[in-house]
Amino acid sequence: MKRFIPFVKSDPTVAVIRLQGQIANSNRGLDDPSLGPVIDRAFSRGKPAAVALEINSPGGSPVQSSLIAARIRRLAEEKEIPVYAFVEDVAASGGYWLACAADEIFVDRGSIVGSIGVISAGFGAHDLIERYGVERRVHTAGKSKSLLDPFQPQKPADVKRLKGWLEELHDFFISHVKSRRGDKLADNPDLFTGEVWIGQKSVEVGLADAVGHLVPVMQERFGKKVRFRRYGPRRALIQRFGSTLVNDAVAAVDERAAYARFGL
Repeated sequence: MKRFIPFVKSDPTVAVIRLQGQIANSNRGLDDPSLGPVIDRAFSRGKPAAVALEINSPGGSPVQSSLIAARIRRLAEEKEIPVYAFVEDVAASGGYWLACAADEIFVDRGSIVGSIGVISAGFGAHDLIERYGVERRVHTAGKSKSLLDPFQPQKPADVKRLKGWLEELHDFFISHVKSRRGDKLADNPDLFTGEVWIGQKSVEVGLADAVGHLVPVMQERFGKKVRFRRYGPRRALIQRFGSTLVNDAVAAVDERAAYARFGL
């Protein structure tokens, strides 16, 4: 009731946004369309002393990572609210992109951090369909429309073009990290190679600021009486009753594979 009494100062509140899972334009959680309203509410409801990001993500879409991080930074600057990131199991690739939206990054001693790189993975099945006598028929208008078709032999020109795209995205990722971390980054040749660091090692190379957990760090900054208000995406009613069961199962397998890259 204290906050309703005139001239009595309320206890500070920290808005906590959970960023969990693979980043993908799927409308299932970790994308800008789903998270946009959540982030807006976290920064706008009352006057939070800070916004804390709980991050546990192996990465995913560079565009969605960029959109989410840009939204966080825009609101933080407009409302002059500090942002802190707290990494759990992993903040790798796009997950680390999100962490860089914070003013300070905290990790657990076992957190996996980094993987500043870009990956494209697929499959080739042209030998398989030939073995079973299947003829692949593709008709296009435009010579690049069948680029990287998995049912055709890989073409050196296609691979060269793909690598150019990946290098461009990698440069974008690197510039984002450098703009956010600045002089904190160590002069380490492995920093932008896709390498990862664990806990305290990530602090030593400048990818994180300290080892620390959300509640004690926020209590140290804002006092023992600090309150936490949690925000997360809400699933539509139809989703809760299983109408997207198959899609969710496929997404879960894909996400499990993404975490498995880091031994999780």
